[in-house]
Amino acid sequence: MELVISLLQQMCVYLVLAYMLSKTPIILPLLNISSRLSHRIICYVLFSGFCVLGSYFGLQFNDAIANTRAIGAVMGGLFGGPVVGFFVGLTGGLHRYSLGGFTDVACAISTTAEGLIGGLLHVYFVRRNQLTALFNPAVVFCITLFAEVAQMLIILLVAKPFDQAYALVSAIAAPMIIANSIGAALFVSILQDQKTIFEKYSATFSRRALKIAERCVGILHSGFNSQNAGKIARIVYEETRVGAVAISDKEKILAFVALAMTTTCQIP
Repeated sequence: MELVISLLQQMCVYLVLAYMLSKTPIILPLLNISSRLSHRIICYVLFSGFCVLGSYFGLQFNDAIANTRAIGAVMGGLFGGPVVGFFVGLTGGLHRYSLGGFTDVACAISTTAEGLIGGLLHVYFVRRNQLTALFNPAVVFCITLFAEVAQMLIILLVAKPFDQAYALVSAIAAPMIIANSIGAALFVSILQDQKTIFEKYSATFSRRALKIAERCVGILHSGFNSQNAGKIARIVYEETRVGAVAISDKEKILAFVALAMTTTCQIP
């Protein structure tokens, strides 16, 4: 129980970082699954960082490290695909290997495998057109749980001596499975909340733009001149409720509407 609490405390560090990142433009590419190179680079850098932090924040336990590294590896694969997942897991695995211990090789292999597991399930959901599943905390919880079980099996198969590996897994399996699975689910929950807010604002802006376009159609039929520009500026001002609206033809201002003005100013 003490180890579970310690790992949950470590997980909270992840969640604080995730929440802070969710308030910055860095997180925006993660809200829409994409095959663009920029999206994959961001996924690699972000989740590799979480992998490395998971090892640094880990707890020394019988010449091994109880950690939350799996969150970064699995999430990297789920959001970036198998190639990104592999390299995120490999980066986290090589970093863990550099820290030493009798499970260094096993942990390097298992972290890479966790990234691949996330990546393969990314492909599965994309091909079935079920992208919403990648933002479902329950789905991510189950995927991370499976990946952590696979990690424990790899430690038993690779780490030597077996007796020491078995004793380690017996002690850390449940705490690590619980902490990593819950952490990944809560991480995705934060992303899901930001995605919902982003989609809500996008829908609002789209409706506003369509309404402006609808009101301007009849005006533009008679051409674009200073008089019509004044009418359009007034419409944009009314619909957006901004402080001021100006329309220019790149050489001079055709119309200007500002807060507290009762009529449109047309400036020659």
